[in-house]
Amino acid sequence: MKENILDYLPSDLEALKKVVKACHVCEISQSRQHAVFGEGPDNARLMIIAEAPGAKEDELGRPFVGRSGELLTKMIENAIAIKRESVYISNIIKCRPPNNRNPNSDEAAACLPFLEKQIEIIKPEIILCLGSVSFHYLSDSALSISKARGRVFDFRGIKLVPSFHPSYLLRNPSAKKEAYFDMLLIKALLAQT
Repeated sequence: MKENILDYLPSDLEALKKVVKACHVCEISQSRQHAVFGEGPDNARLMIIAEAPGAKEDELGRPFVGRSGELLTKMIENAIAIKRESVYISNIIKCRPPNNRNPNSDEAAACLPFLEKQIEIIKPEIILCLGSVSFHYLSDSALSISKARGRVFDFRGIKLVPSFHPSYLLRNPSAKKEAYFDMLLIKALLAQT
């Protein structure tokens, strides 16, 4: 029987966070200020996953604290009508890549077990993937984010909804309408359960 690394990771978020903070498996861990583990309740119905921490997140050790975070908070609270504090927010990788580039496959492979363990512990009903990087790593779909958004996919029995990353929306305000409809889809899915 094939061994699974998830079996060796702690089944408690605080213990898992300590493992992540001590991790130096990939090269980008050498240049980080803080590992950005994620935050939110361990029983969140909605989990939001993006690709990687940015500069402000690396500085503060928290996800979505810059301009993108402000927009994300507005999206959650205004369209879905839930408080940010009731959502669990994380990333595919826990350290900031140089120059905010997308994580490469080795970096994602090193961090994905931590994220998978977070998902296993939290057991969300819905995962919102922000941007193509998180969507592609969790769905194995080749669809672009603009073609995938508005649909519901499956991640190990959990509904997975892709949408645009808030940083994209800041650069392309015309896409906010589509992202708003994605938030309404999530609101409807949460109302069904």
